[in-house]
Amino acid sequence: MKLIIIHGPPAAGKLTVATELAKRTGYKLFHNHISIDCVKPVFEFGSQPFNRLIELIRMETIAEAAREGIDLIHTFVYAFGPDDEHYERLIASAENNGGEVHSVLLRCDPEELKRRIANESRVRIGKLVDPDSVDRSLERFDLLSPLPGRETLIIETTDLHQESAALQIIEHFGLQKKGGPENPPEKIDV
Repeated sequence: MKLIIIHGPPAAGKLTVATELAKRTGYKLFHNHISIDCVKPVFEFGSQPFNRLIELIRMETIAEAAREGIDLIHTFVYAFGPDDEHYERLIASAENNGGEVHSVLLRCDPEELKRRIANESRVRIGKLVDPDSVDRSLERFDLLSPLPGRETLIIETTDLHQESAALQIIEHFGLQKKGGPENPPEKIDV
């Protein structure tokens, strides 16, 4: 089992790149909002029960996928420092069950993040859509650093097509391509 963790600030293109990567590799996509959407109707966002269940869903899903040999792509916003333990537990969920973990950090110009954040595709699935939140997030947290001590592929997505980003990930980590769309590349526009 291989787990590809794609992280970066909101609107950097995590889900867009992950979706393209899943198409090209056949890996299952377990993006951040799957667990959030599961718990949010019952518990208030950010509450202790909410956070506890989110963590449980993520860790157990990744651990079971590792035990079953199911390759996964997981996305989330990682804040250097405050999220280190969570990130380490994600990694351990896979590695302690025979999995192999690869980390990818997507970076993007803040002005492009602000442009993308209100995109209709984000609105449809209930993601953060306030352009002012970009500056607040980047001022409050370091969302542009990799997890310390972990090899991380860093990809600049400001002007990059999701197809190109997915191919960089495939090539860098030696992932096996399983066909994939022959469509012309599109610029990332989350």
